[in-house]
Amino acid sequence: MATSPSALGGVLASEISRSYNSFAGADIKAVIGQFVFAELQAINYSVTREKAPVYTLGSPDARAYSRNKRGIAGSLIWINFDRHAFLNLIQQCAGTFVADIDEIRPQYSQVGDGGGVFQSSVVRSAGPSIGSTINNLDAQTLTSAGQQAQVASPWYSDQVLPFDITLSGANEYGAMCNAKIFGVEILNEGFGISIDDAVTEMQATFVARVVEPMSVVASPFQSAIGGGKLLVPAN
Repeated sequence: MATSPSALGGVLASEISRSYNSFAGADIKAVIGQFVFAELQAINYSVTREKAPVYTLGSPDARAYSRNKRGIAGSLIWINFDRHAFLNLIQQCAGTFVADIDEIRPQYSQVGDGGGVFQSSVVRSAGPSIGSTINNLDAQTLTSAGQQAQVASPWYSDQVLPFDITLSGANEYGAMCNAKIFGVEILNEGFGISIDDAVTEMQATFVARVVEPMSVVASPFQSAIGGGKLLVPAN
């Protein structure tokens, strides 16, 4: 008598499904804070370490290797659809930094609606106008350390304060994994368009403090899909 689907919990799983635990880019999302970086195309990192050989008289071979500094660096590649995707995400995360009030910068005009839209001119939020000379700046008086600073939304990627990236993966067989990059600091960013480009990509390089390698995550779906009962053939 054949086993009914209801006896198998409604799942007809094959033993082969238990072996599929790899992940493609389509299975993985990058999360910054609580928000998915949906425009991200690629992320990579490398870990380098200084290890120097120690030599002594009497032998051409290294006696030992000393271990010194480690560095973590990588790059991000994302698509800009109709706005700067990364800065728009940082605005959603309410990311800010302390800026000098004298800095000339573009002014966000729709921060509450998702941001990424600038007014038509650059501004100073306080102090002399943009057209002022250095003599006008010299004439300002300073009575407290924080007088010339204010909280602002970043207008360059390198102004974003350190953040963490979580790479969360889940494939169609129910297997799950994640990896984390802690203390990401953006260094450089680049952007360009041409008649030969069908999409507008942007790239940024970063350094980081700590990397948590990819590891298995207990999946609530694996018992129902990849780890389900096997279809028992009829006798």
